[in-house]
Amino acid sequence: MTDFLDYLETESGQPISRCFQCKKCSGGCPVSAYSDIKAHQAVRLGQLGREEELISAPLVWYCIGCKTCQTRCPNGIDISAILDVIKGQVLANRGMPGKPLPAFHESFLASVKRHGRVYELGMVIGYKWRVKRWTEDKELGLKMFAKGKLSLLPHRVSGRRQVRELFQLHKVRGEING
Repeated sequence: MTDFLDYLETESGQPISRCFQCKKCSGGCPVSAYSDIKAHQAVRLGQLGREEELISAPLVWYCIGCKTCQTRCPNGIDISAILDVIKGQVLANRGMPGKPLPAFHESFLASVKRHGRVYELGMVIGYKWRVKRWTEDKELGLKMFAKGKLSLLPHRVSGRRQVRELFQLHKVRGEING
């Protein structure tokens, strides 16, 4: 076993070394068609200790955490839990500054943490700040604003304190950044 595999298994709590590449996880993955690697390939990269390839794979950021992989896996491996460990590692180390997918993820989490739900305009501003692409998508943004899809102020939601507490709990456990 590699140090990286040991790290992933310990941090995610998943028996990665049990994967025998049946590909059932990839067959059911709803984002599989949009990624450069499939779920089973991500697990294999972890098994082989190919950290850089796994960290740079868009699948890490495309995963929606639906747990279909775990449901289909004969060994019960939750690949989204593994990918969450990778996301946390990247964000904690600020290893991909200016990259769109990690920046979007970080902006999304920051918005939910602050407002209790996504405040779209604030999230977009945070994202643009992180990637330094200020005018990209401006036409789309203007259309959304004109149709009332982007509000200037965040909506008040009840339970914001509880949401912040969840973030704190997960941060202490090393499961989430934001």
